[in-house]
Amino acid sequence: MSTKRDYYEILGVSKNATPEEIKKAYRKVAIQFHPDKNPGNKEAEEKFKEAAEAYEVLSDNEKRAQYDRFGHQRPGAGGFRGQDMNMEDIFSQFGDIFGGGSPFDSFFGGGGGRTRQRKGSNLRIKLKLSLEEIANGVEKKIKVNRLIRAEGVTFKNCTTCGGTGQVRKVVNTMLGQMVSTSTCPACNGAGQLIDKRPPGVDSSGLVSKEDVISVKIPAGVSDGMQLSMSGKGNEAPGGGVPGDLLILIEETEDKELKRNGNDLIYDLHISFIDAALGTSVDVPSIGGKARIKIEPGTQSGKILRLRGKGLKDINGYSSGDQLIYINVWTPKKLTSEEKAKLEALRSSPNFQPHPDSSDKGFFDRMKEYFG
Repeated sequence: MSTKRDYYEILGVSKNATPEEIKKAYRKVAIQFHPDKNPGNKEAEEKFKEAAEAYEVLSDNEKRAQYDRFGHQRPGAGGFRGQDMNMEDIFSQFGDIFGGGSPFDSFFGGGGGRTRQRKGSNLRIKLKLSLEEIANGVEKKIKVNRLIRAEGVTFKNCTTCGGTGQVRKVVNTMLGQMVSTSTCPACNGAGQLIDKRPPGVDSSGLVSKEDVISVKIPAGVSDGMQLSMSGKGNEAPGGGVPGDLLILIEETEDKELKRNGNDLIYDLHISFIDAALGTSVDVPSIGGKARIKIEPGTQSGKILRLRGKGLKDINGYSSGDQLIYINVWTPKKLTSEEKAKLEALRSSPNFQPHPDSSDKGFFDRMKEYFG
């Protein structure tokens, strides 16, 4: 399997490039390797697709942010579209950058005269996940109302553009005739208009339908993260490219475990007798209970670490830990007999606070665990 090139390198821009610089760079590379200029050249065609893939990601703020964070290993079902983009996909999405279906339409008055397909709108949903589901990853079946192309709809070619989706304008200049193209205002680039449509179908030939979609959520996602499924949004009028389904992750609060990045935190309350004598207790953990040992003389504020018992990193490289914060509980009410026993121990040297030089303070322990 070949390694993908860096998207910024493909377009020849820096990681701080502005959207306008990215657009300009893509236009330059796409013109260089455009199939109209390189007929039959497979290498140029692949470079043309590669540039379109890079532009698809870097021109979208959300996708660009995910790429900057995760690289090509984008989280979520679907991922970046990559090399499965065909020529129709590219011209339907980015044709307007060239002023039409081909960059040579506007520069040289020629070109392929391709019909510019529209892209359907994206759908956005919120998906609530428990800590257990986030820890292990989960596959969810969700119901969404999508706009799909209705049956029984008939179309006719747009008379304004002649079915091309583009209108041309010829301008006489000192250098001769210059031809520019733009999206047809009558059909919005679809090249077709609805002739007849059944009841309940909108003016674009679409109808709302409930659809059940299977979504695979990777382990380690976090609250506020947005995943994308290509082509699972609303369909486009006139046979265009479907939009995407954008999934916003909402993490439900766990009753016992708190999340800190990939680490899990649990507050354990023990009696001062257990702290003094030591004991073994069960604590909640992902996938069940974990048994831990409390050493004799354990101080309140001590942090125990269960390595690898936290959440998996979304890139799959490592797992966090589970941190157990020890809280020594002091009873508020005592019987006369209990008070008498404690009074008898009050004067004992072992019950007088005398910090051991080897016992680190709370903030020192925090630095030890968190750097």
